Amino acid sequence: MPAVLIHGVPDTHRLWAEVQRHLRRTDVQAWDLPGFGCSRPVNFTSTKEAYVRWITERIEALGEPVDLVGHDWGCMLTARVASLRPDLIRTWAGGNGPVSARYDWHAVAKMWQDPVAGDEFMATMDPSAFAGSLRDDFGVPENLAVAAIGRMDDTMRDSILRLYRSAVTVGAEWQPGLAGLTSPALVFWGKHDPAVPAEYGAELADLTRARLAELDCNHWTVLQRPAEVAALLEEHWR
Repeated sequence: MPAVLIHGVPDTHRLWAEVQRHLRRTDVQAWDLPGFGCSRPVNFTSTKEAYVRWITERIEALGEPVDLVGHDWGCMLTARVASLRPDLIRTWAGGNGPVSARYDWHAVAKMWQDPVAGDEFMATMDPSAFAGSLRDDFGVPENLAVAAIGRMDDTMRDSILRLYRSAVTVGAEWQPGLAGLTSPALVFWGKHDPAVPAEYGAELADLTRARLAELDCNHWTVLQRPAEVAALLEEHWR
C-alpha cells in the first residue's frame, strides 16, 4: 500500500525530496504531473479534469488503495480524486491548496488566466525576478527557488496556463463534492501563506472532517518545514 505525493505549481516531484528524506517508510512515490519536468502524453489537455483523470488512472494501475498526499495544486487535485474515488484512497492529506467557492484567486493566478497577460508573462518571464519573488514573498529557500524556476521550460509554462485557465471557478465546482472524501484526512497549512490564507485550510479541514495542523511558515510548507510535514504524515498514516 504505497504513499503517493503530488506536487503543485511551479514544482516537480523534487518538491518532496526533503520530506522523503525524513520519512521512515520506503514505499513512497513522488510523481511528476504531465508537463511538469517531463513530457505530456499525446493530446493531453493539461486541464484540471485531465490531471484528475491522470492521477486516478495511475492509482488504479497500482492495484491497491494508497495514502495520497498533495501540496498546492496537488492538494486540490488529490482532494478531487479522493472525493470522486474513495475506493482508491486509504488516507488523504493536503496542504495550502484551496477548494473553496469563497476563494478569490491571487494576482499571479489571475494574470495567468488572462489570455493576453498570461501569454506575455510566460513569453517574457525573467527567471531571476520570478525566483526572487518565490524567495521574498513565499519564503522558498533561494537555491530551491532558482532551481524550480530553472525547470520552467516551454512545456511547463504552457501546462500552467492551461491548468489555471481551466480553473477560474474550480472552488464552486469542486467544493460540494468534498463530502465524498470519506477516508481519514489531514490538512497541513502554512499559517502565514499570503496567497491562500489559513482560513481556507480550516475550511478545508472542516469540509473533509480532517485533522488540521497549522505550521509556522509560508505557502511552501514542504520546503520550509520538511521534518514537521514528514512527522505529521507518519502519524497520520499510523
